[in-house]
Amino acid sequence: MKGCCPWSILFDVSFRRIEKNKELYNFLSELLGDELSDFLEWVYSEPPTYIRVNTLKIEKEELRRRLERQGFQLHDMEFYDLALRVEGSPQLLGRTLEHFLGYFYVQDAASMVPPLILDPQPGEMVLDLAAAPGSKATQIAQMMKNRGVLVANDNSIKRIKALSSNIDRLGVLNTVITEQDGYKLAGSLGESFDRVLLDVPCSALGTIAKSNEVVRWWTTHRIGNLVRVQRGLILAAYRALRPGGVLVYSTCTLVPEENEGVVDFLLKREESADLLRFDLPGIKFREGLTEWKRNRYDPRIRLTRRIMPYENEMEGFFIARITRKF
Repeated sequence: MKGCCPWSILFDVSFRRIEKNKELYNFLSELLGDELSDFLEWVYSEPPTYIRVNTLKIEKEELRRRLERQGFQLHDMEFYDLALRVEGSPQLLGRTLEHFLGYFYVQDAASMVPPLILDPQPGEMVLDLAAAPGSKATQIAQMMKNRGVLVANDNSIKRIKALSSNIDRLGVLNTVITEQDGYKLAGSLGESFDRVLLDVPCSALGTIAKSNEVVRWWTTHRIGNLVRVQRGLILAAYRALRPGGVLVYSTCTLVPEENEGVVDFLLKREESADLLRFDLPGIKFREGLTEWKRNRYDPRIRLTRRIMPYENEMEGFFIARITRKF
């Protein structure tokens, strides 16, 4: 827990902080029901620190030895053999020589899941349409063993600077960085890619334990604006797939309109789109919602997956694995 206060006080502070935003509190109450207290407990707990071992530069056991000599305690994660939970100061972790040399990437465990579901292979053509700052793009390149081509795109030059820095630090060699509007880039490339990752800009409700800003700005009006962007991006990303290719759509939010609603929109617009089942040992997934308020989604939406943060000790996420049949 953060600080040294009794849990009852911490929980009360968390409750009041979220309750100040009436729209957000009412939304969470409707979405989570009896699980709201579990969510609030997670919000005010100390989030674990995770790293991804960068095997482009070092083997896992060598990194383990180096970090343990510096006093860090490392724990393996079942869902991914290159994910480690770290006990020790996150600030000190980021100042280690090993971090500077690109031997690991500090990355929430849930953020590592979309590339695993994408399952990129060496030699393929892969697109990360909203790539900055590069956690998932560098993981994809690592899974490709620096072979094939990864196009890592973002529309913000400030964020691209961070992306470029991380690509250099981690020794990624197979990646082309582009700075374009995602709609235009995907449209101009045609049906070129074996796999596409679309981790869209979202309301970030799954990261609320790390960001008070979400509580401050969250409104249903902003959600509507985000959904319009997400719908455009998922259509563009899908149309960049070759027949038989795979698109992974992911968000770090729990909002159905941004998650199941956007995937349902794609299924209605593209006859060739279909959803693929997936699982990952060590992650407690929930099926996607097929109903929310007055919305009734395509029954296939249950093949999408939700990661509830209080069930997994990681950020909240939504993931859909989509294929283009023809």
